[in-house]
Amino acid sequence: MKNKLSITVFFPCYNDAGTIASMVIMAFCILRQLSDDYEVIVVNDGSSDHSQEILEELKSKYPKLRIIRHEENKGYGGALKSGFANASKDFVFYTDGDAQYNVKEIVSLVSAMDNDVDMVNGYKINRSDRLHRIIIGRLYHWIVKIAFGIKLKDIDCDFRLMRKSVLDKVKLESNTGVICVELIKKIQNAGFRIKQVPVHHYHRAYGKSQFFNFRRLFKIPINLCRLWWKLVVLKER
Repeated sequence: MKNKLSITVFFPCYNDAGTIASMVIMAFCILRQLSDDYEVIVVNDGSSDHSQEILEELKSKYPKLRIIRHEENKGYGGALKSGFANASKDFVFYTDGDAQYNVKEIVSLVSAMDNDVDMVNGYKINRSDRLHRIIIGRLYHWIVKIAFGIKLKDIDCDFRLMRKSVLDKVKLESNTGVICVELIKKIQNAGFRIKQVPVHHYHRAYGKSQFFNFRRLFKIPINLCRLWWKLVVLKER
């Protein structure tokens, strides 16, 4: 299995200087056990902290690390699209660079991936966030689940492993956090097979959420309505 697994691991990074190094180092430790054919990509989405300097230092120690730098912030969707576009291996895994998920649990996703599965999606065993974020997250999940017909247990769990062939057929447009809804909806509509596995979720030790924050919270319904019109009403693919 080790010699056969060809995998890209990537992290979108926006002002994650306090966590991105540990994520990258752990990714390399795990990948060396899983595969001989792997790469790690970090998409630095216009960070204004010391993320870039940290990534350059990591690059000097880990030659397989690839850094994609956005001079200006393109949004979470923009960061994901860059990561997907630059992934070169047969399988692609991503999670956020804020260390709210344990990279070690990629092993569970790889174990669940077989010939009958196109994507393995994590779902949080328990959400380790403040109460208001838990409430907002649950409301968001149920609104999206009903409006878009999403079948996942946890649309807000950005801990995903998928075949590169899926990404080659699913064209993404969103530049905001609703790209996750777009991704899953289009994967479902295309008939790809999804398996779900439980993963742990941890308290954010550094930085701030770029999706569920009050400054952007009012834009989420607008972005969701636009996406709903395109995917549900117009049935765009």
